[in-house]
Amino acid sequence: MKIVFAGTPEFAVLPLQKIIEHGGNVVGVITQTDKPQGRKGILTPPPVKTVALNAGLPVLQPQKIKEEIEDVKALGGDVLITCAYGQILTQEVLDAFPLGVWNIHAGLLPKYRGASPIQSCILAGETETGVSIMKTELGLDSGDILLVERTPIGEKETCGELSARLSEIGAELIVNALKLLESGNYTLEKQSADGVNVVRKIGKEQAKIDFSKTAKEIENLVRAMNPEPTAYTAVNGLKVNVYAVEECALPQDVETASMGEVLTDSPKKGLIVRCRDGAIKILELQASGGKRMKGSDFLNGRKVTKGDVFEC
Repeated sequence: MKIVFAGTPEFAVLPLQKIIEHGGNVVGVITQTDKPQGRKGILTPPPVKTVALNAGLPVLQPQKIKEEIEDVKALGGDVLITCAYGQILTQEVLDAFPLGVWNIHAGLLPKYRGASPIQSCILAGETETGVSIMKTELGLDSGDILLVERTPIGEKETCGELSARLSEIGAELIVNALKLLESGNYTLEKQSADGVNVVRKIGKEQAKIDFSKTAKEIENLVRAMNPEPTAYTAVNGLKVNVYAVEECALPQDVETASMGEVLTDSPKKGLIVRCRDGAIKILELQASGGKRMKGSDFLNGRKVTKGDVFEC
């Protein structure tokens, strides 16, 4: 069975490596074009491209895959495995692979279809997620399911940490899926028509902290946006990225404090901020132009003091 793999970011690296390690006959890799990175705008290849080249595999980087379908067909693949590739596939692409196109989706279906299943399930306060191997059709993540593996979400687990775990799960799952596809001995499960939900790409505009929300909502936001787009706020005209928070007890005699108001000037107590249902302690942050530090050090450095108000 000749395998073509389409993927782009770090999340897709381990699945590709596992397929290769387990003897998969990968005949080509499709990924997004190189992009400028950093302040100097250095043209940088996607992580999947680097792995593919190191393995001596042919690499295609079409601006639009539908416009370079003949190059895709020329790879001679029997099956296409996609993992966070980043382009919509046309019917012509789907028809180019006799054994189908199969996607490694980092979420449970149909509740978390779309572009941001990992961030969105953390934002929603879910305690469980998983990886689904799904047959790709023209609908958005609506195809029949071949395999699913569920996993609990840690109470403090960030998007970056969960993404790394789901990549590992997806890597093992796709190896098993390829064995089933090669044998032809498998069954598919149709997705339920109930509970369908599509989660869109999450950008910087959704990452701003609103201290008028509950402590749990703020904590979920910070976890979901770590490492990027990092949750942020501002105080005294200074933009601040926030990497970790925790719910804490409301200090006495501050019930009338404004949402976002700093409630203590004691570094030992930490950087405590008023929110809707009590208080949140900022554990780790980074002011614009500065380095990452503990919230208590930010307070100790007199960047903020009791009574200052973070933007909501």
